[in-house]
Amino acid sequence: MPSIPPEGQPAPVDGSLPAEALDEIGRRPFGFYIHIPFCATRCGYCDFNTYTASELADAPGASRATYAEAAIAEIRLARRVIGDRDVAVDTVFFGGGTPTLLPAADITAILTAIREEFAIASDAEVTTESNPDSVNEADLAALHAGGVGRVSFGMQSAVPAVLQVLDRTHDPDRLPQVVAWARQAGFAQVSLDLIYGAPGESLDQWHRSLKSALSLEPDHLSAYALIVEPGTALARKVARDEVAMTDDDDMADKYELADGVLADAGYDWYEVSNWARGESAWCRHNLAYWRGGGWWGVGPGAHSHLGGVRWWNVKHPAAYAGLVNRGMSPAAAREVLDEETKRVERVLLETRLVTGLSLDVLDDAGRSAVDGLVHDGLVTLSLGDLAEMTSPDAPAQQRLVLTRRGRLLADAVVRALIA
Repeated sequence: MPSIPPEGQPAPVDGSLPAEALDEIGRRPFGFYIHIPFCATRCGYCDFNTYTASELADAPGASRATYAEAAIAEIRLARRVIGDRDVAVDTVFFGGGTPTLLPAADITAILTAIREEFAIASDAEVTTESNPDSVNEADLAALHAGGVGRVSFGMQSAVPAVLQVLDRTHDPDRLPQVVAWARQAGFAQVSLDLIYGAPGESLDQWHRSLKSALSLEPDHLSAYALIVEPGTALARKVARDEVAMTDDDDMADKYELADGVLADAGYDWYEVSNWARGESAWCRHNLAYWRGGGWWGVGPGAHSHLGGVRWWNVKHPAAYAGLVNRGMSPAAAREVLDEETKRVERVLLETRLVTGLSLDVLDDAGRSAVDGLVHDGLVTLSLGDLAEMTSPDAPAQQRLVLTRRGRLLADAVVRALIA
């Protein structure tokens, strides 16, 4: 959830959507993203819309104690906007921030509100993010009992010195304990998030983090290259030459190491930065983002997308709570996507997936670039899976899929396809 959204257009005070957007509801997967904006401390690299207790102070409506009430008010607004249309919730994702800084009872109450206002699919994927030092055995048991079936722990690194550079406060030795608690509580899926490319991190240290993560036998792993976002504490340190950023060649070496180590351990990539032990462990909520599904983002700064309309909420928790508690939309602005924007976004996002991008999505200029990308070893061409076709009689669709080298140069591939 980046801090700087586009300018957009004015959003209706009542949150109403165009008729054509409402007509698309139910035709694609639909989920809720619940943004929990609280953190115990602010990590130096983080650009997300998060706040510590000291930053919020005593701002009215911004406390953890009242946050669930505000989130539930927005869920009820979503029901009013969508009306009586029959839509099942396929995924719910509690992100942040640190969702497990809220009591498990509050997370459960938010889930209960979704269940009361909407039908939650019997096989819905319900995920919460968590930091290893923000949750205990009782919390995990309560979360699972309340309907959360998937947990994603922010491991980032197994090396204390790297964690210190990232301003992460947890003890890496706590990871085995929290993963064991999650398994004992009955979580069907456990995911670990890693970051590579921290200033000063060696290839051996990154290898150590990968092996440590694999020793916990997660179902899913994310590995993200560290990006120095403008305005962050890390960016200021880089500007003052206090730390030296990792160069592109080192980042590439670390990505290739991760892909090789994970593949050898039975984890296959399904998105450029995500690996899983089989398709059943793919994160369905994130797939909805990458495949243009619909989701309602609840919380300050949260982004939503339904039927080609995208909007984003006001950022400050106090302003957010003030609006939703008066029955008003917390949207700061929105944009209605035209067909060309939708097409370009499909290229941007679907190219990142192992299922690839149908060549039918490309315009003439994009198609003309494909042969060169194949020649350069950046993509391969394959036929689409029959399960993805709208009809068993439909012709197989030729799809473009990134090679490992292509994943390293994914941005360049996309630029060539939309030039």
